[in-house]
Amino acid sequence: MRSFLVSLLALLVLTTVTSAQAPTAADLAKATIDAAGGEEKLPKLFRIKENLILGENPQGKPSSRTTVIEPPAHWWQGKRDRVVAEKEPAIFLVWTWTLGSLADPKSKLKTVDDQTIDGRATYGLEVSGTITPPLTAYFDKDSKTLVRIDWRKDQHKFSDWKESEGYKYPAKCVGYKSTGKPWYFTEILEFERLKELPAGLTR
Repeated sequence: MRSFLVSLLALLVLTTVTSAQAPTAADLAKATIDAAGGEEKLPKLFRIKENLILGENPQGKPSSRTTVIEPPAHWWQGKRDRVVAEKEPAIFLVWTWTLGSLADPKSKLKTVDDQTIDGRATYGLEVSGTITPPLTAYFDKDSKTLVRIDWRKDQHKFSDWKESEGYKYPAKCVGYKSTGKPWYFTEILEFERLKELPAGLTR
């Protein structure tokens, strides 16, 4: 009996230690947001100028576009709100690379199995509740920067990190279809945080 109790106690101690060492989804989300500059630095309303290349060739001819974004509800291209007019799903990708979806208290976060992506060790967070179907984002274990988003059978890889007013963001993204072939390349050329909605745009 004594041997059994000792073994049981040792198992309980080991389980407690293991549980204490394993970060929760909330822990990982906070660490990720802190590494990007902190929740107060996350952009809520901003304007970006970017080059977009559609297709498999990264050397293809880019088109330039300037958009104003207020994720997850609005994305204006010109005066047209793509979310309101088209229910543009890519707004949830933007909301996640800005880390807003991780910070939203309505989001349900869950850890997923670690992965090695392009030689980088990553941890993953699944976001549901505010995003349907659930989206999974993978972050570099060392830098805590976003590496990849998996959503709706597609993958989106992020790189070329830059900083604006204390906030770190990925300037480049490549989207891949389920076939593994790329289908778009984007590069943010200018990033501007806005204090108010520009004239001529309406929510």
